[in-house]
Amino acid sequence: MLVVAPINTGLKRLAESLGNEQMAENSNAGGEVVAYPATQGFHQNGDVERRLAAILAADVEGYSRLMGSDEGGTVDTLKRCRQIIDNLISRYHGHFVGSAGDSVLAEFASAIDAVKCAYEMQQELWVINADLPMNRRMLFRIGVNLGDIMISKSDIFGDGVNIAARIEGLAEGGGVTISRSVYDQIKNKLEYV
Repeated sequence: MLVVAPINTGLKRLAESLGNEQMAENSNAGGEVVAYPATQGFHQNGDVERRLAAILAADVEGYSRLMGSDEGGTVDTLKRCRQIIDNLISRYHGHFVGSAGDSVLAEFASAIDAVKCAYEMQQELWVINADLPMNRRMLFRIGVNLGDIMISKSDIFGDGVNIAARIEGLAEGGGVTISRSVYDQIKNKLEYV
């Protein structure tokens, strides 16, 4: 399931809750995603490198419950899922940023590539889940946002990342939620949107 978060209400309230009035006021602003050079991180003069990027945030719905009932089985399933996820991020020209437990954070130069990756992730992860009992299925929630990010050598920061993480929480297990800025970039370009 692909869901577009309503920018005029949900993300505007989200921006306000994050304390970013400028983002809340400009919440309807779109942007063009352009290719970018390899990251240099923080510059010698202390400035932070910034760029517009599509951010994919994912985590497992009910991960603590899964770990509590079968730690070893959960870790084995997570490893299988992560192999699929990591391969898809690479296939769609993404950059794996990091992971903590069941979470995944990735950056893409293209909103279209990020959404294709998210959609295919859910398709391929369904194959793994089809063989598992209902109470052992590992359903990922995925959020994709297009926004400005700050880059260090090994991590990304900023409202673009924070919003991706927040809208990921709006997705149902096995689903993908995208921000309005992503929708504006991909509408009429992907058959499942």
